[in-house]
Amino acid sequence: MSVLEQILDLKQLVGQSIIGQEQVVERMIIALLANGNVLMEGLPGLAKTRAIKSLAENMESEFSRIQFTPDLLPSDVTGTEVYYSEGGKGMFKFQPGPIFGNLILADEINRAPAKVQAALLEAMEERQVTVAGTTHKLPDLFMVMATQNPVEQEGTYPLPEAQMDRFLMHVMITYPDVESEQKILRLVRGEEESIKQISEKSERILQQSIFDARKEILKITMADAVEKYIVSIINATRFPENYNAEFKKWIHVGASPRGTIALDKTSRVHAWLNRQEYVTPDNVRLIVHDCLRHRIMLSYEANAEGVTTDDVINEIVTQVAVE
Repeated sequence: MSVLEQILDLKQLVGQSIIGQEQVVERMIIALLANGNVLMEGLPGLAKTRAIKSLAENMESEFSRIQFTPDLLPSDVTGTEVYYSEGGKGMFKFQPGPIFGNLILADEINRAPAKVQAALLEAMEERQVTVAGTTHKLPDLFMVMATQNPVEQEGTYPLPEAQMDRFLMHVMITYPDVESEQKILRLVRGEEESIKQISEKSERILQQSIFDARKEILKITMADAVEKYIVSIINATRFPENYNAEFKKWIHVGASPRGTIALDKTSRVHAWLNRQEYVTPDNVRLIVHDCLRHRIMLSYEANAEGVTTDDVINEIVTQVAVE
């Protein structure tokens, strides 16, 4: 079985327990293969937690869940030095925190204070943790899926835009359709037997398969025209007046170079998952909203008019042409 077939099997297995959220499963796989982190936003009960748990169950990985609360401390995430006494001698040993896993669920990240958020985001960016002057590296296979709810904002600490930029993608989760919700009912009703059957029939995907897939993705060809198309989209968020006078009053701050890198990485993965040998503008357009919606700061006028970042991205994609 090829590496691609293994990853597609993983995607199918996760999709069996996450009904009606095919795009969420795909984006999670893309983030994993692109070696990035993902922020998922949606109302409670839309399978955000279930999604990453299902991914962890179907691949060789260590899963950690961090429930963010206002009283959480940075050491509760990263770990701390603990004093041990053996044979009359005392010493400090590092006790790793839950961040030292492969797949990390940062549940309701906007409920933790800024210090805790910063500790997590530093680990995401640097892939290491420094405690008491000693640096501890995180595992080679590492992905954080942070969640936040768009409701119940009292007592929360919204992530600053500069820290939101650390996430490869910002995925919005919506309600499933009627047919999918009926399937969810049936799944939950017979869930114990369903999970038993899935675990009996399938083997966990090895971590090495993820690393091998990343090597193959690097070989995906991207033409100069597609590269220029990505850069032009990012440029349109920074200098909107060059494309449409209406954009100027909507956009306060455009996307950073991280947005360019995110579009490059995710469009390559998207092409690879669809068995393509090269990236097309369609791959870019299908992933652009998830890569840019958290990197564009809207103006007061846009918020007053009810314009969303997705609306702005739609207009940009319409205006920017492939040359």
